[in-house]
Amino acid sequence: MLDALRRIVQEVNAAHNLDEALSLIVERVKSAMHADVCSVYMTDYSRGEHVLMATDGLPPRVVGQVRLKLGQGLTGLAASRAEPVNVENAPEHPAFSPVAAIDETPFHGFLGVPIIRRRKNLGVLIVQQRLRRKFTVQEESFLVTLAAQLASSISQAEIRQSLDRLDRDALAVTLFLEGVTSAKGLGLGEAVVVFPVAELESVPDKQVADREMEVARFRLAVAAELKEIRRLSKRMQRLLSPGDRALFDAYALLLSSDSLVTGALNRIRAGNWAPGALRATIEEYANVFEEMDDPYLQGRAADIRDLGMRLLKRLLQGEQRREGQHYPERTILMGEEIGVSQFLEVPPEKLAGLVSIHGTGASHVALLARGLGIPAVFGVTNLPLSRLNGREVVVDGYTARVCIQPSPTLRQEYLKLVEEEAELSRGLQELRHLPAITPDGHRLELHANAGLFADVAAARDNGAEGIGLYRSELQFCLRDRFPSEEEQAATYMRVLQAMAPHPVMLRTLDIGGDKPLPYFPIEEQNPFLGWRGIRVSLDQPDIFKTQLRAMLRAGSACPNLGILFPMITCVSELAEALELLRQAHAELLEDGVPAVLPRVGLMVEVPATIYQIDTLIRKVDYVSIGSNDLTQYLLAVDRNNDRVAKLYDGLHPAVLQAIQYIVTRVHLAGREVSVCGEMAGDPAAALLLLAMGVDKLSMSLGNLLKIKWMIRTIPLARAQELLTEVMHFENAGPIRERLNSVLDEYGLGGLIRIGK
Repeated sequence: MLDALRRIVQEVNAAHNLDEALSLIVERVKSAMHADVCSVYMTDYSRGEHVLMATDGLPPRVVGQVRLKLGQGLTGLAASRAEPVNVENAPEHPAFSPVAAIDETPFHGFLGVPIIRRRKNLGVLIVQQRLRRKFTVQEESFLVTLAAQLASSISQAEIRQSLDRLDRDALAVTLFLEGVTSAKGLGLGEAVVVFPVAELESVPDKQVADREMEVARFRLAVAAELKEIRRLSKRMQRLLSPGDRALFDAYALLLSSDSLVTGALNRIRAGNWAPGALRATIEEYANVFEEMDDPYLQGRAADIRDLGMRLLKRLLQGEQRREGQHYPERTILMGEEIGVSQFLEVPPEKLAGLVSIHGTGASHVALLARGLGIPAVFGVTNLPLSRLNGREVVVDGYTARVCIQPSPTLRQEYLKLVEEEAELSRGLQELRHLPAITPDGHRLELHANAGLFADVAAARDNGAEGIGLYRSELQFCLRDRFPSEEEQAATYMRVLQAMAPHPVMLRTLDIGGDKPLPYFPIEEQNPFLGWRGIRVSLDQPDIFKTQLRAMLRAGSACPNLGILFPMITCVSELAEALELLRQAHAELLEDGVPAVLPRVGLMVEVPATIYQIDTLIRKVDYVSIGSNDLTQYLLAVDRNNDRVAKLYDGLHPAVLQAIQYIVTRVHLAGREVSVCGEMAGDPAAALLLLAMGVDKLSMSLGNLLKIKWMIRTIPLARAQELLTEVMHFENAGPIRERLNSVLDEYGLGGLIRIGK
């Protein structure tokens, strides 16, 4: 059964469209379970029906004709209960509902299993037998397991079918894909798919103008690889036995034969570029071997994919030499997981949006996108990357949706929304140099988060009163080695001078988690609970002290320096970090550098810090609450996991109570407290932070003027009333609804769109 399950899923994944996928399912499942009938009903929520979309055993003419109301019959029962329905004699069951178009009375044994993906019922998979019997526990388990795995495959097949329709008729259907909002805003543009060189399956299709030139390029790559393989085989002659060298012979045979090469050439001549044609051909041949019964032959699929990777690298090297990456005037960057380097390669003026399969709003690239005001939707698990390159795409960061090839009418609607958003932004510009003071006279400092010098310059020009969080790790990410003390000092000096006399809080190196360095990889099964933040710095005192010395050197001429330690979890970590700072200071004085110890703060990001705050606060000058990590750790939600990202909400009552406690304790100690991260830039959350008495908010620059508008509109007394009211609520949803209603009441409805 397990072998049958694997084969069915592989075949369905390779199907070209939904109809083919469903036909494969009913045929293969009927055979595997020795059933008399296998059918698939798909749920059409727009009409409130379950529609028979494929069957093997019932008359083919009824496909698409049989429609059941939601909840009708045994099929509807399985869907509504979201659990299997296993009946010995279906016609005698109270829920049995005869259908006029077909006679199901001869079939007694009935097993229906819902097909569910992300809490949504896609349909029902059914097997029937003439014999009066209940299906066994093993059979039921098999069908449940298969349905769970097929849910994703069916979604993918639906998308492929929709894309096929769009290729035939641009007005045929509007295709929407759902993800997780990562950066608010709207972006329209042309899709540019990027992919890691190491992953053949993520290479996109791309049309070429000169097909014969592409054919020649592919032939050159094959010839060069064949020559390299023969060279390797000869070099290994004395080191490996003939059996061990057989792999080289197999590779050479594949490259010399017409089967694989001709398949790729045919696809190139049909218009696809060489890497895309190679990917499709390798997938086709690898699937053939994986479906074979012989374990040895099944294992050859991996060899075929490995050969495909070798050819891909050779092709891409040639592509890079031939021409650099072209970016349209309005680029929508798409990928399986977009890295910082890929993000930064696109000229900022051309980047209109980001879309990826993996990641959420708390990933490092999402933070950069928000800082630059670029809409992003991540966690789009059904994103068919290989079919999207060059298509028109809309990134809707407000509804967390991606629209592929919008119709002319829909395009105009989006363009209208983009103009409304731009008009709102233009209206906010008059607030740039006004203070953030409530109507009843309460002052709140608004700072910006930054990581690049461009962020700092923009923050200064847009009225930020300081940099509340400077992500120093970005300077490390942009290099192929650790930057020297001199290089770091020059960068920090430039940042401090650009914001003077306003304060700049330089956070020490915060890598690990979702922020690896290419030249200092950290491979862990659970990186967010692993070696990251201050833990890395304390374990690498050479790197840490170099950075601290660079910060102090920059601060020797700029009194607006502040240093912030990330991910502090215990008193000993803070004490050790402070001791290294003192050592760095003493060393600089010995070297004749007139360094001065700056204000030092710690970030509250983990629950352990909350319960030690009274001790920790006595050792530093201020506290910065990192709302992103604090929310993640309090709620046990990996903020980069799209499956649970919807559970990540800074307005969760536990998060609000924790922040209120921290603010109270820090103020009792006579220190200041700031909040950085998503909550600071979320109008609903910022309203509560204002009421709690937070001294400063530090946020992505794109949200600063919107938050200032809110503060200058709503009195502190009204915010405090709301805080008292919502702290009795039990869930985040009602809290956000209540806060949004108040924003709307004060004429701030435009801000609601940028809420969660």
